[in-house]
Amino acid sequence: MKKIILLFLLFFSHLILAQKDFVLGKIETIKSEELNEERTINVYLPAGYDTNQNYPVIYLLDGSANEDFIHIVGILQYGNYEWVNMVSKSILIGIENVDRKRDFTFPTTIEKDKKDFPTTGSSEKFINFIEKELQPFIESKYKVTSSRTIVGQSLGGLLATEILYKKTKLFTNYIIISPSIWWDKQSLFTWNAEFEKPEFNQKTKVFVGVGKEGRVMESDAKKLFQILSKNKKIESHFHYFGDANHGDILHLAVYKAFETLKI
Repeated sequence: MKKIILLFLLFFSHLILAQKDFVLGKIETIKSEELNEERTINVYLPAGYDTNQNYPVIYLLDGSANEDFIHIVGILQYGNYEWVNMVSKSILIGIENVDRKRDFTFPTTIEKDKKDFPTTGSSEKFINFIEKELQPFIESKYKVTSSRTIVGQSLGGLLATEILYKKTKLFTNYIIISPSIWWDKQSLFTWNAEFEKPEFNQKTKVFVGVGKEGRVMESDAKKLFQILSKNKKIESHFHYFGDANHGDILHLAVYKAFETLKI
């Protein structure tokens, strides 16, 4: 009996010792002077990541593990299969949120918005964080190409559109899903866009997607595409997801964007 118990304990102790954690990516922490706080960044490296090779980088807003990081990793990993070959092997950078209403919105003149979003209006600082701290950190630590993509939905889509207008050159590819351009009564559409300046010459691709999400959001997304499609310097695409709503569109839209843009 003692031998049986001993064998039993040895067998299960072996199983316990053999257990390993399933690791999806790396967690980086950046002390941001622009935001005056620490920010957590989730990093996915493609299978077979080679330090002698350079990779495109995809920056994902709402990028924590309990937001959109895991399922966007899944699309990217699937798209990398040789028999699918939908998207290049890329590094995915998920930016975890601290206060998305603060970080993703510019100041508004609408009193109701100020009441509903009391911390609002710091997108300029967040964009500076991306430009001056996050991108340099990633480019110094990982092997990257000049291809940089941003993915944003809803308020994240608003931020991605703000960057597209103000600092187009920060990214070469924009995946903008259900953008909340309604913010501040669509004042973003009145801005002078960097991509409309005569000296702008960066090859840029933009994918705009929206679902069955109401007249305002649908018309704003279409208007954004119409503005972009008039610009010969930008390769623009639009897709309407009639079977999707604001809650379930992102996965479908990012898949379609990868398929369309050929990043």
